[in-house]
Amino acid sequence: ITQENVEFIHRNKTAAFIRASVRTGAKLADAPAASVDALTTYGEKIGLAFQVIDDILDEEGTTEQLGKDAGSDRERGKATFPAICGLAESKTYANKLIHQASESIAFLGQQGSTLEGIAQFIQTRLS
Repeated sequence: ITQENVEFIHRNKTAAFIRASVRTGAKLADAPAASVDALTTYGEKIGLAFQVIDDILDEEGTTEQLGKDAGSDRERGKATFPAICGLAESKTYANKLIHQASESIAFLGQQGSTLEGIAQFIQTRLS
């Protein structure tokens, strides 16, 4: 399994749910097409970052923190970013995705503070 395989799985699972939620909200608010596109990018990046961080936490977190057995992904042979790239590269990638997500909504200014807060909350899960 390659990083591209793992990314494909995560983009079409967790990221797809978050991307769809953000995109739907933008469409329901009658946002202009460029805003819908930028918010779709945010949803994609933040969803992928969430899953990468979840993979990292499965390796580094405790059972109490996770609500499931720590290390269970590895034990079940699941395709995860740390299994393919290692923890350090996975953390770097997650931080890059969070940064890209934040950049994609910068045009919103203060109106994007809730979405920015979500991005920062997801990132702090690494701490």
